[in-house]
Amino acid sequence: MFKNLKVVELASVLAGPLTGTFFAELGARVIKIENKLTNGDVTRTWKLPTESKERSISAYYSAANFSKESLLLNVTDILDYEILIDHIKDADIVITNYKPSTATKLKLGYDDLKPYNPSLIYAELTGFGEDDSRPAFDVVLQAETGFMFMNGEPNRNPVKMPVALIDVLAAHHLKEAILCAIIDKLNTGKGKHIKVSLYESALASLANQATNWLMKEHIPQPMGTQHPNIAPYGDMYTTKDGKLLVLAIGSDKQFENLCMLLGIEFNEFGTNAQRVSKREALNSKISKCIAKETSGYWVSNLEQRNIPYGIVKNMQEVFQDRKAKKMLLSEVIEGIETVRVKTALV
Repeated sequence: MFKNLKVVELASVLAGPLTGTFFAELGARVIKIENKLTNGDVTRTWKLPTESKERSISAYYSAANFSKESLLLNVTDILDYEILIDHIKDADIVITNYKPSTATKLKLGYDDLKPYNPSLIYAELTGFGEDDSRPAFDVVLQAETGFMFMNGEPNRNPVKMPVALIDVLAAHHLKEAILCAIIDKLNTGKGKHIKVSLYESALASLANQATNWLMKEHIPQPMGTQHPNIAPYGDMYTTKDGKLLVLAIGSDKQFENLCMLLGIEFNEFGTNAQRVSKREALNSKISKCIAKETSGYWVSNLEQRNIPYGIVKNMQEVFQDRKAKKMLLSEVIEGIETVRVKTALV
């Protein structure tokens, strides 16, 4: 799809590299510029205790760097800087996550590079925006944008999400902005300076939780897996064989089907408002029913009745599924067999 596209990636860690990987998966030539002075992207060293210390890359690095040409440069060195500029001259896209002040110091800001390539799409990713130079790692953004406060169990400390989800969300926003810029360039021939921040991406992703506050001044509280507006949604139950089953009932009809399957009275909890207000009593009834049969029984019967459900799985169980296996991409990087889940779902 993008085999004639050239991308120069001046980004490290996760959000920027995930964006570069998206274009690499679709055939673009992606040149990843890594800092020679620090032996490359810092995530090369973010290793599990079981990973070899001698290897040049980590599983974390592999997750966000697929099919790229890695080039170690010291951009403060004039010769290395010229090598980089030569690549930028015929690049279509530059992805960067430098602080604005650092980009200016290194002469790698949009205004520095535009004279070499007027039609360049310059995709700039920052933490808190161009006017705030605070270092921005994912957990910091989760804290600052309300995600941690909402996450976890009642009366316990806030919990961060186990995936660096703000980085992932920002990567999606950056990809969308770049794709829009590509369309605009096809029509006008002009490049563009794109600016996306982790902070704004996180706020934009608060969706109904933000609007619950903005319209009704409701501050979302930690509820574990439960949903503030719907029940039973996110509520978990233990099956006879010890599996955790989660339900996601989104309509009265789905709940009626569940009641018929479980053999419980529908009218007492017939509306969503009743189910939310009587969640504890409802869950007590459902729990007793679910505990009587195995997960296999419930999977079969819930599917037959089109009732939304899920079995809580660990990573091993997730990737035993053939649908998950179809999404895997393998590659040898620097002599190391790597595997990751693809991001370009086309």
